[in-house]
Amino acid sequence: MFRKVLIANRGEIAVRIICACKELGVRTVAVYSEADRDALHVRFADEAICIGPARSADSYLNIASIISAAEISDAEAIHPGYGFLSENAHFAEVCETSKITFIGPRPEVIRLMGDKDLAREKMAELGLAVLPGSGVLNSAEEAEREAKRVGYPIMIKAAAGGGGRGMRIVRSADELSSALQTAQAESEAAFGSPGVYLEKYVASPRHIEFQVMADEHGMVTHLGERECTIQRRHQKLVEESPSPAMDAATRQQMGGQVLRALEKIGYTNAGTVEFLMDEEGRLYFLEMNTRIQVEHAVTEMVTGFDLVKQQIRVAAGERLGDEWKRTTLRGHAIECRICAEDPETFTPCAGLVTGLHLPGGPGVRVDRAVYTESVIPPYYDSLIAKLICHGSDRSEAIARMKRALEMFIIEGISTLIPVHERIMADGDFRAGRMSTHFVDRFLQGESKAEATAAGRS
Repeated sequence: MFRKVLIANRGEIAVRIICACKELGVRTVAVYSEADRDALHVRFADEAICIGPARSADSYLNIASIISAAEISDAEAIHPGYGFLSENAHFAEVCETSKITFIGPRPEVIRLMGDKDLAREKMAELGLAVLPGSGVLNSAEEAEREAKRVGYPIMIKAAAGGGGRGMRIVRSADELSSALQTAQAESEAAFGSPGVYLEKYVASPRHIEFQVMADEHGMVTHLGERECTIQRRHQKLVEESPSPAMDAATRQQMGGQVLRALEKIGYTNAGTVEFLMDEEGRLYFLEMNTRIQVEHAVTEMVTGFDLVKQQIRVAAGERLGDEWKRTTLRGHAIECRICAEDPETFTPCAGLVTGLHLPGGPGVRVDRAVYTESVIPPYYDSLIAKLICHGSDRSEAIARMKRALEMFIIEGISTLIPVHERIMADGDFRAGRMSTHFVDRFLQGESKAEATAAGRS
């Protein structure tokens, strides 16, 4: 086991990794920007090193500064968390060259899965269904030909990224040219590459993902699926496990296909294979995230496994135990992302937290970096906490989430807690009826179930 791990991240995931390291008896090194000098992860780590100004490019994305911090502190390994450099193959290579263990997959695998077009091609070759689409587009004329071949509507996507950036829905040939230029510009700005491809657009999909874990001795396993359909602008708001749209037979079939594919590419450590589910229940490979996910906690709640501790153990060369071969999903878990945003406009809300009360009780977990008198800076992602509730079944998990949200008090800034309260009370959500357009419909008015109950069509 490592003696010391540097955490190349901030916020709740940095605190989460510190918790795992403490339980393993591993010392931790926090890195922080000037804006995060009083952050919770800085307080809880054994050592802390400032790596630059507030701007991410000058701090949390500054590879040279992070490697220098690891060398100065004699850290043997770096955990990248999620976001920032977690899926940066170059960063993983620099760690390797510097004789520092990168807690994640090998650089070549990160690079393969990070190119969305190559990943689609590879996964199709290994037996996973993919939506009809194109390779990276080289010209407007090629885009026109491919769109005509695939058939409208189509989705243009950034080949090098995700998170909703560089994505455009195109419903007719008249819209293609402007959508292509916009997507390419967004992709260039967000990922440093204008490369985009297109695929068939599914009108009302669900977003299903499989959590995987693999050691460095050839064992790959999955821990069931998560439903991540409740999204706004391709950013997830609510996640749950298991998915109300999946049954045991489909889980076994798709899980087996995922494992066979990952075995063939030599995958190691934690990862998530994401799918779109169409209206008929067919699953199509979407992308793979070669890191721990924000929503890993719901899988931990229904399996009893600590995924972050296992990441560290796997990176240290340990084997997955036999218990990982016999995963059983117990009950149901739901996660709400508590973001510092206005609940009406979704505008980020930085500022001073003047009061805080965390919910508790049976089946309730809060992963957070916020505390009373903490300052939420305007420079980073707005996620400040995750509320996770577990129940014996989905109904109990929803009931616990509802009362936990009512008891979650954050004063001084606006948060999305009121939005989550409305979602938990929504008739369609409670019935498991949803698509990735759920939030758009939800924000515009009441659910179909509520309308029917009130005698309206």
